[in-house]
Amino acid sequence: METVFYISAAVAVAATVMTITRLNAVHALLYLIVSLLAVAIAFYTLGAPFAAALEVITYAGAIMVLFVFVVMLLNLGRAAIRTERTWLSPASWTGPSILAAILAALLVYLLGQSGAPPAPAAIGPEQVGMALFGPYMLGAELASMVLLGGLVAAYHLGWRRPRRPEAA
Repeated sequence: METVFYISAAVAVAATVMTITRLNAVHALLYLIVSLLAVAIAFYTLGAPFAAALEVITYAGAIMVLFVFVVMLLNLGRAAIRTERTWLSPASWTGPSILAAILAALLVYLLGQSGAPPAPAAIGPEQVGMALFGPYMLGAELASMVLLGGLVAAYHLGWRRPRRPEAA
């Protein structure tokens, strides 16, 4: 179990470094999602399956949806279509695919080894909710405000004044 934790931590660090160093936003997003999945596996090995599920659902899922929403808002037109064709090359998917394959192998190993992770104490949804709306409420609200700020910024970046028809 300790080996799985260290491998997932190494994958998380490698994917995070790749996220920071990529110039293409979509490639950075792919590495970020791999990093978040690696952190979820680390949570699972530490005995927090609920935190791992929350990590996958809220971060990996919500960030992907937010990014797609921003791309749709910006609506770059034909130039974006040409750029997307270059993104679909197999070379651009090699790094995230290798890291994701390592994580998938770790997950299969974990699930095949035993039915439940070695949990010192199970933490349920009620305790998580009490913590989020108790001592960590300010942090949760700040995170939601950061996401809202990103959404407003994406809207203002993508907003274009409608063209008026020329007077004849």
